[in-house]
Amino acid sequence: MNKGDVPHVIENKLSQYASKKAAVCRQNDTIDPQLYQAFGVKRGLRDENGKGVLAGLTNISTIISSKTVNGQKVSCDGELWYRGRRVEELIDSLGDSLGFERIAYLLLMGQMPSEEEALEFSSLIGECRILPSNFTRDVIMKAPSKDIMNSITRSILTLASYDESVTDTDVQSTLMQCIRLISEFPLLAVYAYHAYNYSENMESMIIHRPSPTLSTAENFLMMLRPDRSYTPTEAKVLDTALILHMEHGGGNNSTFTTRVVTSSGSDTYSTMAAAMSSLKGPRHGGANIKVMEMMADIRAHVADPYDTEEVGAYLSKIIDKEAFDRKGLVYGMGHAVYSLSDPRERVFRSYVDRLAQEKGRMRDLALYKSVEAQAPELIAKHRRIYKGVSPNVDFYSGFVYDMLGIPQELYTAMFAIARIVGWSAHRIEEIICMDKIIRPAYMSVLEEIPK
Repeated sequence: MNKGDVPHVIENKLSQYASKKAAVCRQNDTIDPQLYQAFGVKRGLRDENGKGVLAGLTNISTIISSKTVNGQKVSCDGELWYRGRRVEELIDSLGDSLGFERIAYLLLMGQMPSEEEALEFSSLIGECRILPSNFTRDVIMKAPSKDIMNSITRSILTLASYDESVTDTDVQSTLMQCIRLISEFPLLAVYAYHAYNYSENMESMIIHRPSPTLSTAENFLMMLRPDRSYTPTEAKVLDTALILHMEHGGGNNSTFTTRVVTSSGSDTYSTMAAAMSSLKGPRHGGANIKVMEMMADIRAHVADPYDTEEVGAYLSKIIDKEAFDRKGLVYGMGHAVYSLSDPRERVFRSYVDRLAQEKGRMRDLALYKSVEAQAPELIAKHRRIYKGVSPNVDFYSGFVYDMLGIPQELYTAMFAIARIVGWSAHRIEEIICMDKIIRPAYMSVLEEIPK
């Protein structure tokens, strides 16, 4: 046996062992679903109506999906508020200006910046948009991967080695670390993609340095593209997408992960790496990729996207588990909280029209609009549902990224580039307000409990 054969032999042995023992794990780790109801356990920390268990308080953001009318709770169009301000109003107030940095300041500091404060903060973000010497070569390019989220997470943990105050968890140190990471995330994502694209896809290596005078959205597009060019519409659409993904009520999986890890006293880098590991899960951050795959499948089986009957007939097959991935899901439809509408999708929709017109993608847009119009009614017809179904932000976000020329490998990373702001705000709030480690309870259902 050659020395080089040993790892392969061990891997085969490990695979055979795990294959044999997986059935043992399934047998001994399966819990009767009826026990959850018997003991009143809210699976996924949600009740039967999908409402989350109250696990904390926050001043950062809130979601509204229902209102009380004449003493009765009724569904309403969804609302998303950042620090007491509706996200639609925040975006409208920006006009044609780019506002990622300004809204990031709002979430971090709890108040809108003055013009002077906005300029100071944006300038600081630009100046911090730099990585340690040779970091791109020695860390990002050394182990390229198609899994960009893993690459970014590795980079975050490595960046901790360059911070002499890594273990400091006071508010000042945490704010400094969070601002640096907000600045660095676009670089970590774009460079990780280019390293992968070069090593795996045999494409040219492109490493553009960021500009301290450009916004986060502009820098991302500039660094991603070989010719560094982008249009004002492209920058505005991406800026809006980042604002809409920045924060979402605090109760989502990755933000809760941020709170949990922060409560243990862990450092900022470990906390954000944990949040990244949560976000990369397909049940959380990868939904827009499933939408893109589904729409490609519909496009392949529907000859005319303007033919509503043909589109509706194929959607019915998807819902009845006869087409696409046969799971019966229309991806991008429905939300754990919203029922009548997702406010982020409503904002996105107008920008989608604008970008599709510029890119000559009106035929694709027609298909999206047909699915958006028909899916809620068809789902209600074919499925027993407890609340309304409407398109969520993921329904259009993948289409937008596709029109911007952003590869699918970066879709979840785009989410992270925005959500790092919300995670940072929640980490700071947790440090200031909480003095207990988050420690939920699990009931043992062993048949024989040792005395």
